[in-house]
Amino acid sequence: MSARSRGTRAELDRDPRAVARMFDGVAARYDLTNTVLSFAQDVRWRRATRAALAVGPGDVVLDVAAGTGVSTVELARTGARCLATDFSLGMLRTGRARPATAGLPFVAADALHLPVPDASVDAVVISFGLRNTVDVDAALAEFARVTRPGGTLAVCEFSRPTWAPFRRLYTDYLMRALPRVATAVSSNPDAYVYLAESIRAWPDQAALAQRIAAAGWRSVAWRDLSGGIVALHTATRPS
Repeated sequence: MSARSRGTRAELDRDPRAVARMFDGVAARYDLTNTVLSFAQDVRWRRATRAALAVGPGDVVLDVAAGTGVSTVELARTGARCLATDFSLGMLRTGRARPATAGLPFVAADALHLPVPDASVDAVVISFGLRNTVDVDAALAEFARVTRPGGTLAVCEFSRPTWAPFRRLYTDYLMRALPRVATAVSSNPDAYVYLAESIRAWPDQAALAQRIAAAGWRSVAWRDLSGGIVALHTATRPS
């Protein structure tokens, strides 16, 4: 296993380009792998994220870390204009090639430097990408910059199961079973060792809510999905 293909979490945090290369390497089978590893719960999580947004025709939604655009396709069901951004060119190329994303705009962008003006979008969504940013707090502040007053933030991210016995089983699955399953279905199974480590190190629901509020968002709330495996945080840009 090379440092280039996997790397330690510290190495990847120091070099965002290494994270981008990692996602380039898993792009081809990324969505299939996620569906298998989540036991198809990823479909439910995307639907819940869409339902959490009070947007419709005429609104603009920015989908950050959109990967291949599967999440953006779901968000577009609201009728809003949706823009998919990601810093992995491999993910964007894979997404653009799929018939399901026809007509969706894809833009290469860093979550810390979004290529849109201040207060120009009605909602910002990031699904399973916030923990991979080099500076979580700066990213949350950048999302606030581009969102109009009264607009919405939705963060769908892995979290902490709320029932202790299940939490122990889940942690064991992450660190042992997940890499084994990924070996069978992923185009780059080594990357999923990093992903498992990043999930285990991620703050719990309340801690993430505090960081969202500290970045200038208001009315921060969350909803646990799948027993807290995933948490869907929402917040409002203050006037």
